[in-house]
Amino acid sequence: MTATEESVRALDGEQPIRLRRLGLGDLTGVEELERRAYKTPWSRTMFSGEISRPGSRCYGAFIERSLAGYLIVSRYTDAWHVMNVAVDEPHRRLGVARLMLETMLRETDGDGTRGHTLEVRVSNHSAIRLYESLGFRPAGMRRAYYTDDREDALVMWRGDGPDTDTEPLVR
Repeated sequence: MTATEESVRALDGEQPIRLRRLGLGDLTGVEELERRAYKTPWSRTMFSGEISRPGSRCYGAFIERSLAGYLIVSRYTDAWHVMNVAVDEPHRRLGVARLMLETMLRETDGDGTRGHTLEVRVSNHSAIRLYESLGFRPAGMRRAYYTDDREDALVMWRGDGPDTDTEPLVR
């Protein structure tokens, strides 16, 4: 999906969802959603840096004209790193995050990297199940990773990253 292309899909009888690449004009909506979703939100500078970075892909999911969610992934030398994912509370558990992740994986798979990686709170069982359903596997822990409460992060990989031949963490 280029910066101007859009994908439209209805979610479970809900309103259609429009998926497109984010631009600098979307920063205010992204910041507002981020503040609702996280105790320690990213700064505007962090978002604008990722949106402007040639090695990043930033996706926005829109229902009607409202930003329902976003996903930011950055390419590093040999892997894609899922940097930030958020879905606004009224649109959670409707498939918004899955749609953004599936689109990103479809666009970035097979590009010569060894795969995709991310960190997720160990307490976020629904996100862990979603990531596992998309082929991510536990690969390690980052102790006290989250600064707001010092919660550990589960490191997950999809592809040829570190040894990911482990059983799913959450059933």
